[in-house]
Amino acid sequence: MEAGAHNEKQALIYGLGAVTLWSTVATGFKLGLAVLAVEQLLLIGSVISWLVFLSYAVLTNSWRLRHGDYWLALGLGVINPFAYYMILFAAYERLPAHIAQPLNYTWAIALAILAVPILKQPLTLKTLAGIFISYGGVVLLLTTAADGTQGGWNVAGVVLALVSTLLWASYWLVNTRSRSDPAALMLWSFTAGIPLIALACWVGPGWPALNGSSLAYGAWVGLIEMGITFILWQRALRLTGNAARIGALIFLAPFLSLAMIYFVLQEQITGGAILGLAVIILGMFVARPPHSP
Repeated sequence: MEAGAHNEKQALIYGLGAVTLWSTVATGFKLGLAVLAVEQLLLIGSVISWLVFLSYAVLTNSWRLRHGDYWLALGLGVINPFAYYMILFAAYERLPAHIAQPLNYTWAIALAILAVPILKQPLTLKTLAGIFISYGGVVLLLTTAADGTQGGWNVAGVVLALVSTLLWASYWLVNTRSRSDPAALMLWSFTAGIPLIALACWVGPGWPALNGSSLAYGAWVGLIEMGITFILWQRALRLTGNAARIGALIFLAPFLSLAMIYFVLQEQITGGAILGLAVIILGMFVARPPHSP
């Protein structure tokens, strides 16, 4: 009994730690993209993240994939980190953070939609209601949150942000086919994806300058968005006996992120932006399956 309670307490600490760190990344993206091109920020961040996964996999002896999963890891690496973050960063480059961030959170709704054809899950009325609510929140966000003093939002940025949600949802759905340790899968996925990012960097803006500023923002992306938080979150899910309860913590992140965007980036956040985000999160909560982590 005490051991179980102790484990739940640790799971909560790890879960809250991951959510708190994740809430900073929208701000980190915008600051990093102010000094680095999309490809450059992604290259530095991905390499740092790969070092985190490599160190963790070696220390825990979890670097081996099961038979057949190496090809899967290769395909996953094309999606994440390469395609997903290239498109997501391009969206952040075009949109205010307080608009790009809520749009990115609709990936859970994209997951519910894609699970119907890919996993053959039924489209229940509850899921359908959650989908309509969340995308209603998107409409509300885009029609009430645009601020002319910040240039508002543009169609390309919105499309890129929504496309990124489809890629992220696809990544996790394909991930279900693997029976390997998640840390090992991330390690080998990043091993496959980094050469593609390096190629895009070489033919595009060129290699990033390795100075204190670029390394700091790359570390922000690599450690917090991609690396340490993944390990913390996986640890939380392993320690808890109630994955749904730990999973619910993720709903705190976008609101914490909005506060940081306001105070650090000093973006003017309207009531419509807050309401739109709240409606999006409500739809995610409604659409999620019972006991889902």
